Amino acid sequence: MTLRRALVTGATGYIGGRLVPKLLEAGFTVRVLVRTPSKLRDVPWADQVEVVQGDLGDLASVQRACVDIDVLYYLVHSMGAAGDFEKTEHLAAQNVAQAAAAAHVERIVYLGGLHPSTGTLSPHLNSRREVGRILLASGVPTIAFQAGVVIGSGSTSFEMIRHLTDVLPYMPAPKWVRNKIQPIAVRDVLYYLQAAADLPPEVNRTFDIGGPDVLRYGQMMNGYALEAGLKQRAIAALPVLTPWLASQWVNLVTPIPRNLAIPIIASLQYDCVVSESDIDEFIPQPKDGLTGYRRAVRLALGRMRDGDVETSWRNSSIEGASSNSLPSDPDWAGHAVYTDLREKTTPADPAALWRVIESIGGENGWYSFPLAWAVRGLMDKAVGGVGLRRGRRNPDHLHNGEVLDFWRVEQIDHGSFLRLRAEMRVPGRAWLEMSVSPTVAGGSVYRQRAIFFPRGLGGRLYWAVIFPFHGIIFEGMATRIAAAAAVEREAEAGHPLATVSHSKGD
Repeated sequence: MTLRRALVTGATGYIGGRLVPKLLEAGFTVRVLVRTPSKLRDVPWADQVEVVQGDLGDLASVQRACVDIDVLYYLVHSMGAAGDFEKTEHLAAQNVAQAAAAAHVERIVYLGGLHPSTGTLSPHLNSRREVGRILLASGVPTIAFQAGVVIGSGSTSFEMIRHLTDVLPYMPAPKWVRNKIQPIAVRDVLYYLQAAADLPPEVNRTFDIGGPDVLRYGQMMNGYALEAGLKQRAIAALPVLTPWLASQWVNLVTPIPRNLAIPIIASLQYDCVVSESDIDEFIPQPKDGLTGYRRAVRLALGRMRDGDVETSWRNSSIEGASSNSLPSDPDWAGHAVYTDLREKTTPADPAALWRVIESIGGENGWYSFPLAWAVRGLMDKAVGGVGLRRGRRNPDHLHNGEVLDFWRVEQIDHGSFLRLRAEMRVPGRAWLEMSVSPTVAGGSVYRQRAIFFPRGLGGRLYWAVIFPFHGIIFEGMATRIAAAAAVEREAEAGHPLATVSHSKGD
């Protein structure tokens, strides 16, 4: 059976937003049912799908979306929703089951949560299980995947691990940090979801899916720490931390909203390990096997070990789009990123402004408080860094990969854009960008942005300490670069005032 017309619900969510381009690449015609189409405005595949506005709670809109559909992907959940989420999920599942059966949809593929086969479940895990039961009883052949913690940049569970481990060198934690979990990489979840469309119609059942590693939650945090270049964290399991108290703690030290933290933490009270591997009889494992936890973290961080190559912050993934961020991802997903943005307008034309930018550093200086730059260079040298003594090879021209004081040229688009990567010793990764754009009046706009990815608690404290100085150093730097470009313009025009010297460091 080959199904080629797919309806994806939850396309504005983490899994759905990554599944859609996979289906398109595989030749599917894709329709998406979304409540807010504007959320898809900036996703790269927006103009390749049919968009139906509606809500799973509205049977009529679900019926419209199901017309002429072969396979329906149910990828929504109400975790974090206000009100009676169990009632909301029950109604949505019933509407999908009824509409899919009436439209003669040939397959439903559902992604639920991995859970113990016996015992009491948390409200959210129980609701996920009930949704699966409703769909399996719909009369439409259904695959109900049950997955544990999904590892990928933007996944709520992974982001909790990321932020907790990044911030806390020591973590008091509930006793569930000792529970066993079988995480799965987002790329493997997407692989199973896509392959499920071609299973024979007689297959109507649940399948547990998980990666090759069974770990304790504390081991997952320390596995992340090692991949992120952090020291392993000391974790103390405290029996007094209830799920509610733990969620308050998570909400305090991470950007994850409390209404999402509570159901995730409640679900972590159980061992979430695959109890059967029957999926292997129906869908072969990926060609290179399932992705191990440490490699999944590496991919989520945009880091590849082969040759010890690390991506820049601008292209955060090497091995496929499944880990890339999307406009629909939550604002709190991804690395903590601190920025300092400055913008100045100058009467100088772009060429004059660019000449000032490309000549920065070395003997030419940094256009702002030379003493501060010199002290920073000495501090770096004192802790084993490169300091400012490397200078630059040519006073006027730069090239990709070239050393520039304690920076390195990571990207240069001559005439318009320069990005420098910091090679001084800092608790994180840092870049400095400078760009030029013309104005309608014939002048130009200078934009300057400092970017910092902190590493651990030390990185966050470092930024907090130096941030007040940025207001002085970076503001002065932007102002003086724009002014120096104006002087360059006057000199070219032969203006008599242009002979007055201007310091590049004062």
